[in-house]
Amino acid sequence: MRIDVLTLFPEMFESPLSHSILKRAQEAQVVDIVLTDIRDFTTDKYRKVDDKPYGGGPGMVMMAQPVFDCFEHVRKLSPDAGRVILLTPQGQKFDQEKASELSRERRLILIAGRYEGFDERIRVGLGAEQISVGDYVLSGGELAAMVVVDAVVRLLGGALGDEESAKDDSFSEGLLEYPQYTRPEVFRDMKVPDVLLSGDHGKIAEWRRQQSLERTKKSRPDLLKDITMVSKGVKGGHNEKSD
Repeated sequence: MRIDVLTLFPEMFESPLSHSILKRAQEAQVVDIVLTDIRDFTTDKYRKVDDKPYGGGPGMVMMAQPVFDCFEHVRKLSPDAGRVILLTPQGQKFDQEKASELSRERRLILIAGRYEGFDERIRVGLGAEQISVGDYVLSGGELAAMVVVDAVVRLLGGALGDEESAKDDSFSEGLLEYPQYTRPEVFRDMKVPDVLLSGDHGKIAEWRRQQSLERTKKSRPDLLKDITMVSKGVKGGHNEKSD
């Protein structure tokens, strides 16, 4: 997979991309992550990328020209057109299902915004979809882009040392992950559950499933509701079979 990130601050990505899973995935050529500075495509000596919004209001808005020119340059760098994504609060909320969907693409082009947002013609003109990593405000789209990159790359074949790890992660099956333990068996009077020491893989799998359900019911009951709706063929308030 190739992931292009268009940003005003490429240096913000240097540390996350240089450690752990993301570093190993790049070294193993599982993914090629390319950063491009939008400021390199400005047309004035001040490298201006934003301006005041028409109609008035606070803050500044990212101008269309630098983003379009940057995007058109980047798109030509690979024969795959790629799936174009704007990181913006107006987008669809990012979750594990979306991460899995994106991991099946050959190429992603992520555009990280700043200031009060994008000139609307960027979204319309580039035919980009919008993704939000949550209902809160960030200083820019760089952190959101890092979240998307990390969540997607760990799902690529060869990115993790143990390919089963991603399957057991929280949200991979719509539930929170079950409790995990390692040595020693007893630590400060807290003991590892006997079932995990039993060697009975069937009972262990059953215990883990039950723990996932209980943990999800307590901390994220909304996830159980979503699972129930999907299992009944209903999602988003309508029957999927009628679409």
